[in-house]
Amino acid sequence: MKSRAHIQTHPLHPILVPFPIAFLTGTFFFDTLGFFTGAAILWQVGYYLEIAGMVTALIAAIPGLIDYKSTVPPRSSASKRAATHGLLNSAALLVFLAAFLLRERVQGDIWVVVIEAAGTGLLITAGWMGGTLVHRNHIGVYNRYANGGKWKEARTEISEGLIEAGEMDELKEDQMKLLLAGDRRIVLGRTEKGYVAFDDRCSHKGGSLAAGTLMCGKVQCPWHGSQFDCRSGEVKAGPAKEGIRCYPVIERHGKLFIRI
Repeated sequence: MKSRAHIQTHPLHPILVPFPIAFLTGTFFFDTLGFFTGAAILWQVGYYLEIAGMVTALIAAIPGLIDYKSTVPPRSSASKRAATHGLLNSAALLVFLAAFLLRERVQGDIWVVVIEAAGTGLLITAGWMGGTLVHRNHIGVYNRYANGGKWKEARTEISEGLIEAGEMDELKEDQMKLLLAGDRRIVLGRTEKGYVAFDDRCSHKGGSLAAGTLMCGKVQCPWHGSQFDCRSGEVKAGPAKEGIRCYPVIERHGKLFIRI
């Protein structure tokens, strides 16, 4: 799924997260050294790293929240994973904040190091889940395939049971377009036999089919490779067991409409 918060298709969240990770783990490292050596300068380094880590964590959270709301497919395994990822990061930030407030009163105390160790553990776990979101769920990954064209997405409305999907010549063969109509996510695709429309949700784990591949009248989910017939919704290859819902596409005066 293409990230909504990006620069030239490069998602901002993965660009920014290395900063708080480096600063906050650095805080734990220098404070640990400061505790065992008694060197005040090491505690001072940890102090400034902790400030930098908390500030950059808040900055990195902004594009992350944007992607969670607009890029992660709803009602999917990735949605649950992304929510847990965000909660763990928030918990880690609060833990480091607690350590920061404590060090203001008792610099050199072992409890500062213990609290920061817990925060570092939360940070590592959240980072691991973030990596899973990218590499397994393709969140922020801009998938391209032969003749697939650029990512197409549009917001529209349902009127009298119809969704206006676009112009007749907007898509080339084997290209797709994601339509957001209220709480519905529907994919318009063009096959060698004409236009098709289907729900943007793999029946296996909820992956976005618009981010997959359309070829030979079948759409393939990018997460686990399930394939579906674009006209009937029938499963053509697992691991999915249930089909997807398809919709009729009609043409009026050079425009395409999807009947709901």
